[in-house]
Amino acid sequence: MIAGKSFEEVMQRFREIAFHETFDMIVAIANGGIIPAAIINQRLDVEIQLLKINLRDQDQKQKYDSPKLISPVNFDYKGKSILLVEDRIKTGVTVQYAIDLLHGAGQIKTFAVNGKADYSLYDESCFRFPWII
Repeated sequence: MIAGKSFEEVMQRFREIAFHETFDMIVAIANGGIIPAAIINQRLDVEIQLLKINLRDQDQKQKYDSPKLISPVNFDYKGKSILLVEDRIKTGVTVQYAIDLLHGAGQIKTFAVNGKADYSLYDESCFRFPWII
């Protein structure tokens, strides 16, 4: 059984993380990045956009050979400083695909609740999100 983090414990990490840049927008990789992006935006108060990409199913089993863009990128990101938010980064394939899609952005920094990113709250092999039912 995977030991979960309490919602309060994870929220404390969200409150404590220091961002070293100013961002023009947050881009959440949907669906997993939506909740973390909303929490971060309570502090940053910038525009939020969704990048609808899919690679895995709800049980985290790989669904496709490579990430798929589910709906077109329909927001202006050119020249903007972006915080790209995902819930978990395992292989980095989905985040790299998102970065490639956002070619032309001024700067992209990555955030993950769990995994290797420019900003992350945890980097653990087994992690259970407190907001997943």
